[in-house]
Amino acid sequence: MSSPRSPDELVATARRVATGAYAPYSKFHVGAVVVAQDGTEYTGVNVENAAYGSTMCAEATAIGTAVSAGVRKIDTVAVGTVEGADHYPCGNCRQPMGEFGVERVIVKGADGKARVHALADLLAHTFGPDDLVEHLEGP
Repeated sequence: MSSPRSPDELVATARRVATGAYAPYSKFHVGAVVVAQDGTEYTGVNVENAAYGSTMCAEATAIGTAVSAGVRKIDTVAVGTVEGADHYPCGNCRQPMGEFGVERVIVKGADGKARVHALADLLAHTFGPDDLVEHLEGP
């Protein structure tokens, strides 16, 4: 089930929550809204760390919040920045999106309107649970 809110509304929420990001190093404030299959929304922001590899992306924190609440199927992820630029989720965030069955990824376009993409268009040839089952079963 998709969220009853429009893609533009979801991106606006992501941009609004991005103001709460902890980004003292990059000054790049990102927010995300994850919409579970039942329509429930969860938000997250990027949380930086002086050890850059320990930084958590907004999409990852939103997915983690949803999973902590028992969500196992995510329909949509919307991403927004305080800066308002058109930015897509990184590869590290796309992988868990595949894990939880994300169907739509929404970002703000250069024209100011939300752009809706199928995750399959952003993350082709995913590696997921089915790949592990084949490995565990063996030849």
